[in-house]
Amino acid sequence: MIKVENLHMHFGGIKAVNGTSIEIAKGSITGLIGPNGAGKTTLFNVVAGHYTPTSGTVYLDGEDITGLSPHELFGKGLLRTFQIAHEFSTLTVRENLMMVPGAQSGETLWNAWFKSAEVRDQEAEVARKADEVIEFLEISHVADELAGNLSGGQKKLLELGRTMMVDAKVVFLDEVGAGVNRTLLNTIGDAIIRLNKERGYTFCMIEHDMDFISRLCDPVICMAEGQVLAEGTIDEVKNNEAVIEAYLGTGLKNKTVGAKT
Repeated sequence: MIKVENLHMHFGGIKAVNGTSIEIAKGSITGLIGPNGAGKTTLFNVVAGHYTPTSGTVYLDGEDITGLSPHELFGKGLLRTFQIAHEFSTLTVRENLMMVPGAQSGETLWNAWFKSAEVRDQEAEVARKADEVIEFLEISHVADELAGNLSGGQKKLLELGRTMMVDAKVVFLDEVGAGVNRTLLNTIGDAIIRLNKERGYTFCMIEHDMDFISRLCDPVICMAEGQVLAEGTIDEVKNNEAVIEAYLGTGLKNKTVGAKT
C-alpha cells in the first residue's frame, strides 16, 4: 500500500530522515517504534504531505505521491491523525464528524440559496454516516457533547472516527495512546482491529506503549537516527541487538526493551 524509497528529510544540517526505505503491506497494522528523535514523526509528515522530502520517493498503491499536499492525499484515501488531537472544540462530536467529507453541496452559496433540497438530502446522509461511526466507536453518550469537553482518550476516538467518514485506504496514527487511560486505550485498540479486519483499513502507527504495539502490530519497524534499524515481529524487534542498543544504550543480550519505553 505504501512504499518509501531512500527518503531523506534534512533541516539544515539535521538529517531527521536519512535514507529510509520501508514498505507497508495492504491490510496490515504496521508499528513504527524508536527512541525520541528517531525521525518517526518526520517520516509520517513527509508521507502525509506536510513536508516535501529533500530526496526520495513515496508511493501509494504504486502511484508516486511524493510532495503532494495533505488535501490531495486525503482525496486519494491517505489520512493521518496527530499526537495532539485537532478537534473543532466548539462543535459537537457529531458535528466534528459531519465536517469531514469534502465537496458537500452546502459549502457553496449558490447551492445554499437555490438547491436547498439537495443540500438537506446530502446533510441528512452525512448525519446518518456520522451516527454509524458514533455507534461503531461506542461514543453515543457524548455524541452531542462539545468536542472541547472530551477527555484525551475520547478525542483520540473522535480522531479515529473522522477517518471513518471517508473511504480511507491507509491511516497513519501518531501516538494514539499518548495520555490515554488503559480502558479507553483498549477501546481504541478494539476499534482499530475491527476497522482493519472488517473494513480492510491499512494502518501504520507510531507508538511507545509496547503492550499496545504487541497486541495490534505485525510487522514492527524500529527507527533510530533517521534510519531503519530492524523490522519483524515484535519479539524479533525487541530482541534485536541494534534495537536494544538504541533504546538502552547497551548491547547486552540479556536486556530487552521494556513494556513501556
